Amino acid sequence: MNVLYTAEALATGEGRNGRARTSDGTLDLGLAIPTEMGGTGEGTNPEQLFAAGYAACFHSALQLVARQDKADVADSAVGARVGIGRTDGGGFGLKVTLEVSLPHVPRAQALELTEKAHQVCPYSNATRGNIEVDLEVTED
Repeated sequence: MNVLYTAEALATGEGRNGRARTSDGTLDLGLAIPTEMGGTGEGTNPEQLFAAGYAACFHSALQLVARQDKADVADSAVGARVGIGRTDGGGFGLKVTLEVSLPHVPRAQALELTEKAHQVCPYSNATRGNIEVDLEVTED
């Protein structure tokens, strides 16, 4: 693979109860375990960061494939829900739901574009076979 960009981040403190910052300083934030997992919830958490990154990346892939098909991507959006829980093997795993909105595209075409984007998106390619990813196309 020809690497075009490399992001660098450092986590310090107590892991999920610590700090994370990027090497260029554009991201610098406190981390906290969510209340649902017994923490204070007084900071962001890795699942929120993953959800934001996946949503943004998938939206870019969606816009790329939509433009190639000359589809109207005005007002498009992608939401991501990232769940964490125990696996049958005793460890922890993630589950992702991507919610796609292409309000100016017929539903059948929106479904096709969403599947195409899932083949193009780097996050989808990285998680394929490792994380359950559900794709949903919404009407709004």
